[in-house]
This record gives sequence, C-alpha cells and structure tokens, in this order.
Amino acid sequence: MPPQPPSAAVRDEPVIRDRGDACPGALRLHAADDGYLARIRIPGGMLDAAAALLLADAADRLGDGHIDLTSRGNAQLRGLGASCGGELQAVLVRAGLLPAPTHERVRNIVASPLTGLDRRALPDVAPWVAELDRLLCASAPAAGLSGRFLFALDDGRGDVTSLDGDVNLTAVRGGGGDRALLWTADPADALLVGSADAARSALVAAEYFLDAVREAGTRAWRVSELPAEQALSADELAVRLAAAGIPASAVRDAPAPLRGPAPEPGVVEGPDGAAALSVFAPLGRLTTAQWRELAGLTGRVRLTPWRGIVIPGLAAGAAEDALAALTEAGLVTGPDDPWRSVTACTGRPGCAKSRADVRADARAVVAQGRPHPQGTRPLPVHWSGCERRCGHPRGTAWADLVATAEGYDLSAAGHAPRRALPASELPAALAAVRRTTSHDAAKK
Repeated sequence: MPPQPPSAAVRDEPVIRDRGDACPGALRLHAADDGYLARIRIPGGMLDAAAALLLADAADRLGDGHIDLTSRGNAQLRGLGASCGGELQAVLVRAGLLPAPTHERVRNIVASPLTGLDRRALPDVAPWVAELDRLLCASAPAAGLSGRFLFALDDGRGDVTSLDGDVNLTAVRGGGGDRALLWTADPADALLVGSADAARSALVAAEYFLDAVREAGTRAWRVSELPAEQALSADELAVRLAAAGIPASAVRDAPAPLRGPAPEPGVVEGPDGAAALSVFAPLGRLTTAQWRELAGLTGRVRLTPWRGIVIPGLAAGAAEDALAALTEAGLVTGPDDPWRSVTACTGRPGCAKSRADVRADARAVVAQGRPHPQGTRPLPVHWSGCERRCGHPRGTAWADLVATAEGYDLSAAGHAPRRALPASELPAALAAVRRTTSHDAAKK
C-alpha cells in the first residue's frame, strides 16, 4: 500500500507548531518559482458569472492566463508579479470575493456540489453555505482560525463528509422536520440540531476549537492536532450550543457517515426539467478561455473539492449540446476519459522542490492512450514531484508516482513497489498495475 500522505496521516501525538500558519490566501501571496500564487477562497465553490469573469480577467492581466482548482473547491492564480497585490485586492472586492480581508483565509467551506440540483430529493444545503460564510466573516474570534481549518456541509449523500472536515454538518430529513448532525473529531459523538441552526452551530464549534487551542498552547491548525487532554467534547459543545440558544441532542454511537463518491462527469438530471453539467479540468488547471466558456453557460458555477466544475440551471434539452461543446473545449465530460483518473502536484517549473515536470510527464503518458479494461474504472494515479506529495487524493485506491533524482518510484495497494523508473517505462508499468487491479476487482 502506498504510504499515507502527510495531510491524511493519523497522528498519535499532538502537533506542536512553532510558527504561524503560512497557508496562502488572496492577500498573503505565496512565492513560487513561476511567480507569486494567490489562493482565493470560494465558500461552497459557488460563483456567479460576474465574479468568475473578473477572476479570468485578473488571471490574464496579472497572472499566467490559467486558473487552478484546489482540493477544497477554491481557485488559485499563478505567475503573479510581486507588486500586483493591491490591484488583485481591488478586483476581488469588486467580485465580492473579499468581503472581510481579516477573514479571507478562514472561509474554507466545502459543500455537496450537487445539492439541490439532482433528483435525489436531499435537503439543499446551499443556504447553509451563505449563512455560515456571513457568520464567519462577522465573528472576531473566527479570524484566528488557520487557513487549513475546514467546514464540510453535506446534504446527506456523504461526498464531502469523506474529506474529514474539522466541523461537519450532515443534513438529516425526517422526524418532524429537517435537521443536521454536527460533529468535530468523531461522528460517533454527533449532536442533532435544527436545520435553521446549522450554520450557527458550526460557528460555535469552531470557536470552541479556538478556545481549546489557547488552553493547549500548541497553535494547532486542525481539530485532529489537539492533544488528548484538550480534545473537543460533544458534551461541552452541547453546553456551548445551549448557551447560544441552540437546542441540541446527543446521538451516541451514531452510524458512520456515508462516504459517497464525487460527482461523475456528464449530464445531471434535475427536477422539473432542469439539468446540470458535471465536468473536470485535466490536472485541475483551466485556461481562462475554458473558464469563460463555463461561466457563460448559465451564469452560475460550482467548483468541487475534486477539481471539477458543476454548471447548474440548464434546460434538460440543451444539456447534451452544452456538454459536447465542453468536450471540444478540452474538459473531461465522461467517466471513461483518461484524464478522469489523473492528478498531479504543480511540479517544475512552478515548484523549486520538485524533481520533475510531472504535468508534462503525465500528459505524455496519457497521450499514449493505453485503454483500461472495458467496463472498469481506471485506477487513479497521482504524480508528485517530491516526497511531500502535495495535492494527494485521500484513501489508498490509487497508484502513487513520486519523482526522485533517479526516476519515478511507483507504488500501489497490493503491488510491490518499483524504484527509479525512467519516464519512458511508466506507461507499461502503470498498465500492468491497472490490469492487475481491474482483474482483482472483477474477481470480487
């Protein structure tokens, strides 16, 4: 099995931070080898066309003409100049993407991308996103959250609960009205709150975390980093909720939350003759031309935590033609597209730590077009320029390629690792791993 990436590691001891959180934002730019990088938080990944087009203009004028998607449904601009900060800030204010400069890095909210759009008739959690963002930006204590602290708002399908948020809300329907399960470290100790109180309860949980951090003195950035003696307690959280006027009841030994999949690319049939489109950006990177085409379809865009894009609000009869146009534009529009299963870090030339241009190597392998067995999904492959494996997917059902000074190290669950493979041997090596993995899956 590939080693767990640092972001998904299980920690037996608390993390002791000796510095502040340096996570990049829209105002705190990160210096990379290809220029400065800005990360723009987009709560729930939800954008309107006006904001999206202003981002594209900024990418063209100030950056490298691309928009990168992150694993939290945010957007990044790269290749920025050192003196562009003031101009970028003005653009983001006009776009409504910088409502509170003191809080811009804490607006890490992911939400089920298809909420309210498909025929599953699950509760629509999009209103929670807007309310939680408003409450976060109005809370002075919330400015102390790290840029890595994550809120996950799930409509019950289990897609974003799989991202292991620090504060999790899952919609629950039935029992006399819509409600929400709230938990922090352990879903088995969830609290049940009313749907109308969901966003407020999430903020109370986040402020409880900040109090625990102060008591611990560890400068923890995530709930999982708190030492055991300062671990968040469902009982204490219930007391704090009651003090805030939010009724909550304990749900002891609640069943494990669903771990639903990301939206598949294609047409998503919705209620009342409506439809949405789900597509992916190869390697999570869009040209501004692609970005503008997406924004122009319906005037609404949802970025997903899987570096995908959902376009709501199409008429069902127009969806297939729109999807075909996006295929022509170079986006991933079907589950059998080879790019569907390929992710990569930035690599060279953007990252000084990278030992290879992993994106170029990934493109070369994909261009060879070795098919995977019919009726099976290709094993996901993540390309990393160094052992840090930035942007790595969670779980273990993937092949892991890590660039070294001698070549690529390849590892995958159930396979003996291979070391120092030259790029020319990677297509055959990956095909062998995928073939064996598909065969094993078929036998099960």
